[in-house]
Amino acid sequence: MRPSFSISQLRETRFSEYLVRFVFGGAVAVAASTLGELYGPSVGGLFLAFPTLLPASLTLVKLHDGRSAAVQDARGALVGSAGLASFAAVVWSTASWSTPAVTLGLALLAWILVSVTLWWSALGSSS
Repeated sequence: MRPSFSISQLRETRFSEYLVRFVFGGAVAVAASTLGELYGPSVGGLFLAFPTLLPASLTLVKLHDGRSAAVQDARGALVGSAGLASFAAVVWSTASWSTPAVTLGLALLAWILVSVTLWWSALGSSS
């Protein structure tokens, strides 16, 4: 499945659906902030990394385009999350001994390699 964009589909979305996304996103951000205050930034950061719009978006995609489209979106989010996790792992493991530029470069390379590899292996075959 190839990513696509259509301006006409923006007109099909009702204001209430944007409001649902906003409320979901805000609620997740507030929960992550609260956890960060209670248990420290390491715990709060883990929950802040949760895709704040994903639950609302998947619900709306399923409503508009069906379960299959929502499953594809969830798979894409999983690939993106794995790429982000690889980025974080490289930053965590290299930041103490490397310069910021090298750390960022290595992390970016890890993110690209993991994301593209997973996309081609998991999602590229379903197009």
